[in-house]
Amino acid sequence: MKILVPTDGSKYAEEALYTAIELLKAKEGELFLLTVVPSITGFDLEFSADNQARIQSEFEAQGAKVINRACDIAHGEGVKVTCKGENTAPSVPEAIVTFAEKEKIDLIVIGTKGLGPTSRFRMGSVASKVVRHAPCSVYVVKQKA
Repeated sequence: MKILVPTDGSKYAEEALYTAIELLKAKEGELFLLTVVPSITGFDLEFSADNQARIQSEFEAQGAKVINRACDIAHGEGVKVTCKGENTAPSVPEAIVTFAEKEKIDLIVIGTKGLGPTSRFRMGSVASKVVRHAPCSVYVVKQKA
């Protein structure tokens, strides 16, 4: 079984990671960890090209920290893991779905975070889009209280 966990370093993504690790301990397979850094090029930002490049570089450095931490956790739990950072993707959900298609992922385990006053009833936009467009089953994990 191939399980993909997209991670952004949030507590919700970490809960998804631990859930995927438990699933893999019960059923043999491989864990794929993915972090996607959104591209800021193309946005109408009032920054110079140099500032945009600096900000993008900072986002990518943060993405590297996120994926490295998640990989360390998975390695420490003894599961077979492949770690991948996607830099400068125009759409985070699209990058996740494309990765799942390319790697023939069997299950995506993703964290969610509620939005605004109706958070009891709505998923975060990335999780929601992944659920709608994924080529495989998606297990949406809520953070434990």
